[in-house]
Amino acid sequence: MSQYKLSHLQLLETEAIHVMREVAAEFERPTLMFSGGKDSVVMLRLAEKAFRPARLPFPLLNVDTGHNFPELNDFRDRRAEALGAKLIVRTVEDALEKGIATQVPGEISRNRLQIPTLLAAIEEFEFDAALGGARRDEEKARAKERFFSFRDEFGQWEPKRQRPELWNIYNGRVHPGQNMRVFPLSNWTEMDVWEYIKLEELELPSIYYAHDRDVVRRGGQWLPVNDLQPPKEGEEVQNLRVRVRTIGDIMTTGCIESEATTIDDIIAEVSAARVTERGGRADDKVSESSMEDRKREGYF
Repeated sequence: MSQYKLSHLQLLETEAIHVMREVAAEFERPTLMFSGGKDSVVMLRLAEKAFRPARLPFPLLNVDTGHNFPELNDFRDRRAEALGAKLIVRTVEDALEKGIATQVPGEISRNRLQIPTLLAAIEEFEFDAALGGARRDEEKARAKERFFSFRDEFGQWEPKRQRPELWNIYNGRVHPGQNMRVFPLSNWTEMDVWEYIKLEELELPSIYYAHDRDVVRRGGQWLPVNDLQPPKEGEEVQNLRVRVRTIGDIMTTGCIESEATTIDDIIAEVSAARVTERGGRADDKVSESSMEDRKREGYF
């Protein structure tokens, strides 16, 4: 008798849905981090499959740095409204005004400032779990995470205190003030994400596809020109056909030259790439341990 076998993507989907349902069962006040980026778009689709036709058992949470690509925020708001999901947005600007976050003189990226903003939001709404779309293949600090990643009363992460997850059993026990970051896409790769987006015919922000944009060459990459980041003296502004591969702070997210206008084009481009997905993120190049340092402080 032939046995029905799940495809690779179906196995990953089943695993992620199982993790999401475990979160809904084990935690009282979970939330799903939603930026509008490709990974969070996949997360939202998985949440639909896990819980529809019922309403999602958690609100969506976004930390807006004020340095987001406008296309990303527009997509975020439109997608949440279409699903009828509650969207909570907390901004770095408000955190700065309230003294929750403090900007260092000369600091360009606001990625570090997301940390106190996120921790304040978790405290404000008493979230005991936050679902995110981080994957182990993104960066070596990410590879140290488990599906359920424990955070202490200060929102901090300690790799050596990760809990064992034998036989897909997840320990979600937390004391008041503690919380869990949960990563259902842990075993996915960038290519898995793109193939799933193709399979599910998911809509994405337009900046993932090739488009014409003014850019300048800085630090070995093409950075977008905008009101926050005008060209420096001596820099030549060029209008190129580009797209973004991974989205972060508009001040540090590099664009790549591309003619990819379809998901098939992107899959072909990614399969031939010799630079990692986050190779275009200038904030990851500050130091070899910058991501892990930020995560220890509470970064997602």
